[in-house]
Amino acid sequence: MTELLPPSIDPTSIFEHFRGSYGSELLAAAVGHFHVFERLGMRSLSFDELRQELAIERRPAIVLLTALRAMKLLEVDEAGRFRMTDLAKEHLLPGGEYFVGDYVGLAAESPGVVEMVARLRSNSPAFAVKQDSGAAFIYREGLESAMEQEASARRLTLALAGRAKNVAPVLAERLNLTEGTLLDVGGGTGIYSIACLLRNPLLKAIVFDRREVLKVASEFANQYSVADRLQLIEGDMFADPFPPADAILLSNILHDWDEPECQQLVSKCATSLPQGGRLFIHDVFLSDKLDGPLPIALYSAALFTLTEGRAYSAAEYRQWLSASGLVPGEVIPTLIHCGLLTAEKP
Repeated sequence: MTELLPPSIDPTSIFEHFRGSYGSELLAAAVGHFHVFERLGMRSLSFDELRQELAIERRPAIVLLTALRAMKLLEVDEAGRFRMTDLAKEHLLPGGEYFVGDYVGLAAESPGVVEMVARLRSNSPAFAVKQDSGAAFIYREGLESAMEQEASARRLTLALAGRAKNVAPVLAERLNLTEGTLLDVGGGTGIYSIACLLRNPLLKAIVFDRREVLKVASEFANQYSVADRLQLIEGDMFADPFPPADAILLSNILHDWDEPECQQLVSKCATSLPQGGRLFIHDVFLSDKLDGPLPIALYSAALFTLTEGRAYSAAEYRQWLSASGLVPGEVIPTLIHCGLLTAEKP
């Protein structure tokens, strides 16, 4: 197999249906557990005031409130304070003639909602509170990870490759990259690098990831006949030095981590790049106002429950990039809600 082509039919709707349950869980949690609309009533509250009323930390507050804004139930006024929309006032404020909160509340004790509430209140993914469970999608020193076990690493890596195979050819078309060396940090199967190699015969690439994951990447490199131009290097992206490269790709990596780790990883990439080098961030992007779009807000909830991260806005990424001495550009859409943000080192 020597080709990696975009799909003939856009599969984005499948992912929207798959993640739709998070909307039900967040809405039922907001109504039946956190009483968001009762707390607001006819007043407005700042983000920190509302977060304190809900007794949750910053990350879960962003996940929950972004989703409610995307549902057009909350809005932010000119002073940056949260208030209910007219839709929420009429239908989710207790005592109203058209109140439907009790109907939504029927789902409040369903297992998915109870689990979501636990995650929001603890600000931690499920693996962090279950002593017999390791992390699935992330690796942290001192934490047992599924990505360190051969069978589970293979299963999860191949599962993630399902989406990557759809998106990678489109990303390769968007990347202005014809030669030199691309470092794919946390590259998994290497599908994104492989798509770039197939499109650019003079390009070389390095996939930097965990040992068990790289076994799968090796298979894909041989399958697509690019093993002679694709180097596989084992390492911890936070602890180990990066091999030298002309450009670095972080594809669907940063959304697994909280803000301090994101800034740390961006800064490490910036330091590693040569002058004129580029950092490619390929990910989903919330709006800069953190009010949607709804499919990304729901994906953010999924990330929140599975990892230590969430979805971020282009504005948040640009802040980290600028703080690291890089010059960010504009977001270019790829596929399945993803986009590409390129930053250059002057």
